[in-house]
Amino acid sequence: MSKDLVQQHRFSNGLTLIAEPMPGVRSAAFSFLVPAGSVYEPAELGGGATMLAEWIMRGAGDLDSHELIGALDDLGVTHAENASATHTSVSAATLGENLVPALALFADVMRRPLLDEEEIEPIRALALQALQSLEDDPGSKVVLELRRRYFPDPWGRPSSGSPESVSAVTAEDLRDFHRRLFRPNGAILGVAGAIDWPALRDAVHELFGDWPEQADPTITLGARGPTRDHLHKDTQQIQIALAYPSVTIDHPQYYHARAVTAILGGYASARLFTEVREKRGLCYSVYSSYEGLKHQAAVICHAGTSTERAQETLDVTLAELKRLGQTGVDADELDMMRAGLKSSLIMAQESSMSRSAALAVDWYFLGRVRSLEEIRGALDALTPEDVSAFAAVQPIDEATIVTLGPKALDMPS
Repeated sequence: MSKDLVQQHRFSNGLTLIAEPMPGVRSAAFSFLVPAGSVYEPAELGGGATMLAEWIMRGAGDLDSHELIGALDDLGVTHAENASATHTSVSAATLGENLVPALALFADVMRRPLLDEEEIEPIRALALQALQSLEDDPGSKVVLELRRRYFPDPWGRPSSGSPESVSAVTAEDLRDFHRRLFRPNGAILGVAGAIDWPALRDAVHELFGDWPEQADPTITLGARGPTRDHLHKDTQQIQIALAYPSVTIDHPQYYHARAVTAILGGYASARLFTEVREKRGLCYSVYSSYEGLKHQAAVICHAGTSTERAQETLDVTLAELKRLGQTGVDADELDMMRAGLKSSLIMAQESSMSRSAALAVDWYFLGRVRSLEEIRGALDALTPEDVSAFAAVQPIDEATIVTLGPKALDMPS
């Protein structure tokens, strides 16, 4: 989409509306980011934001839980709610003609949820079940524990909380969280698809314009966890996760970072997959991914392997990370990376839901919206020489490494 199509309006209470018409589609979608994520929770009440994201959908305005779901179904709305480190997000998609009625329902969800006491225990049970399922997924758990150690508290704190904290959260704790943190100032509403901009802007003003501002909360920065750690768990495999520093999304070399991450382990013929899994048969799963906060970013790598092959898997993985910086990348690798990122980008642009999320996320990280042409141009401008030079200075030796399984591994100093 062209940046010329993007419309933006900031209301007097601090809510920002970003919208982009998508010619040729009949659907419309929105992504609402409210700065009410897990970093604002007291540590002893971890998981509260996630529980609240579920609770606000169980009745709002004049509608109880059953009536609200029925009203959304009548409009053909698909929706999802989530709490991340920074935001509670609500996203929804429907036909363009039903967008404003759907927004009216979600205005009640965000501003006037019922927060019925009878709903809290079923929500708690769901949160505890999710934590138990994490115990049965050691690959996901080791990456979660890696984030806890790599990012300083509270930025590495898992939004799922712990069994102890979820069990301790009360209904009044969550109501207080909603009163203090659900606010228009700092909130972003991204809308994409079959929309009429003037009508949308007026409707959002009608629904959210009188939403009162709240004071922005402060975040007390804590310490990072240990840079080398092992979590004992009686499993048949050992999970290995590591993270090393990268550049943030607003950095001029952001696309260099994404290229390096993809070439390392972003697709089936990437270096880690080829060298660690295919050639040596050391592990059943290996990948790398980029993870960015507004002020800090990391390249995260994960491998799952047998106990007998775990030490070699760790050693070879670290060697491959360093080898990329020593040998650089070639034109074929860069072209393959470029094709993969462009393909996923173009497919995302064809979905009103994906595009609405991209609008909101871009605005949060950059204060503007990137066009498809801008991203394509940035990817096309990458050269093997530039990406190789970027890879050569990656701080691999600063990596945080966490393993999970029946025995600890020998870690690099």
